[in-house]
Amino acid sequence: MKVYKFGGASVKDANAVRNLYSLIKDENSELIVVVSAMGKTTNRLEHIWEKCISQKQKNAIHELDKLSLFHSEIINNLNLSQDEKLDVKLKSYVNELKEIIKNYKNENHALIYDQIVSFGELFSTTIISHFLNQNGKNNTWLDARKLIVTSDHFQEARVNWDKSQKNIHESISNQGKVYITQGFIGANKDGQTTTLGREGSDYSAAILAWSVNANEVVIWKDVSGLLNADPKLFKETEQLFKISFKEAIELSYLGASVIHPKTIKPLQNKGIPLSIRSFLNDSQKGSVISNNGENDRDIPSFIFKPNQLLISISTKDYSFIFEDHISELFRLFAEVGLKVHLMQNSALNFSICGHIKTPLLPKLLSSLNEKYVVKYNEKVDLLSIRHYKDFELPEIVKNQEILIQQRSRSTIRYVFKK
Repeated sequence: MKVYKFGGASVKDANAVRNLYSLIKDENSELIVVVSAMGKTTNRLEHIWEKCISQKQKNAIHELDKLSLFHSEIINNLNLSQDEKLDVKLKSYVNELKEIIKNYKNENHALIYDQIVSFGELFSTTIISHFLNQNGKNNTWLDARKLIVTSDHFQEARVNWDKSQKNIHESISNQGKVYITQGFIGANKDGQTTTLGREGSDYSAAILAWSVNANEVVIWKDVSGLLNADPKLFKETEQLFKISFKEAIELSYLGASVIHPKTIKPLQNKGIPLSIRSFLNDSQKGSVISNNGENDRDIPSFIFKPNQLLISISTKDYSFIFEDHISELFRLFAEVGLKVHLMQNSALNFSICGHIKTPLLPKLLSSLNEKYVVKYNEKVDLLSIRHYKDFELPEIVKNQEILIQQRSRSTIRYVFKK
């Protein structure tokens, strides 16, 4: 059993869907195909969510109509326009989403986010499943919300591993079949849709692989493999052909965008190798993450996280920042969906650098201001260098104002602003 995961860029249009077909058509072993939303659909659904919680329902529905047209054009280009079952299914999704938007009454923002944004994966997998069937690659479409059971932590749901494994075993027979399902989404015990965090489709692939004891997970990307830096920002990048699970976890914690932070652990637990390969050229070697760590320190890695939020927090009575304060703060961060990427504390101050969705920032600041003195900077940048060779500032940091610098034996990190 193998698990293939295709991200948004790999299914962004009709030609990309045909390329997916070419990559799996000759696969004879049991195969689970995990698919993200098409292209920038998740971003567009997030805009719809923002308009919805701003009580701009008409604008939200107008954006949804444009998104529906985008998918219709892909369907036409795939010669699926005469597929009545597909048409009925997609129209039911659109109507269901419109009802969610129309009936929204300023409720839990995180909950409604998951209900809206999850439709991207439902659109993409339904279209792809029908296309594969039409072209002779018979497959079974599975609803990930019936497979992956989660907590009620909307936008960042925790997985119930035992219940999820039971559901997956009941749905996947291991009889040479191809299964198509969604990344990123699950459901709580009440059947409400939840999401696993942005880029959570990688994590979905790992959950499924762990549950069925897969031989391998392959993540298909638009790069040749795991690179040591973003080629859009750094001129001379190198490929990491082999790294260990431990190193991958460190890189994902620091914010490496190729790997979702939660993806590695379940694979490491069962020794399931993770390959990262190019859907643009499947003959390339790719990168492999496994138990082998002999090459981990060979090449420095540069992880750049733009548009972060830097918050400095101190008590109003100049008392020390103790563990009970930090525990309280992290409970609040979890409630509002703030992702912490770096933290630093002194006797009187506690600073964090992380990311929060813009509409949720006022709630965070309001809650903090009740008990603390708060200062913050928006749109700062975070650069982490893993296995640095020297202490010379990289070009991207030079001539910038450095707000925080941290250094350990293996990693150096900078928070800076232009």
